Amino acid sequence: MLNRLNEKERAHLAAVKELPCSVCDQTGPSEAHHIEQRQQYTAVALCESCHRGPLMGWHGQRRMWAIKKMSELDALNVTVRRLMGN
Repeated sequence: MLNRLNEKERAHLAAVKELPCSVCDQTGPSEAHHIEQRQQYTAVALCESCHRGPLMGWHGQRRMWAIKKMSELDALNVTVRRLMGN
């Protein structure tokens, strides 16, 4: 089944992608990592390295995540706080 985004979901993802990385703070634009597939509001702002990097990334060996002692929920918390302007 196709996941068709509504206008608010598209706007939310666009805002997430403008944020700095929630793990290493590299300036945006970022990629949107979904904690749960098809759940747009659980998207986390990640740089390419922290998202897909073979050593540092979530979809790799997760070394940066271990260095920062962060989980996906910790990164989501950072993303939400930044979206709220905190």
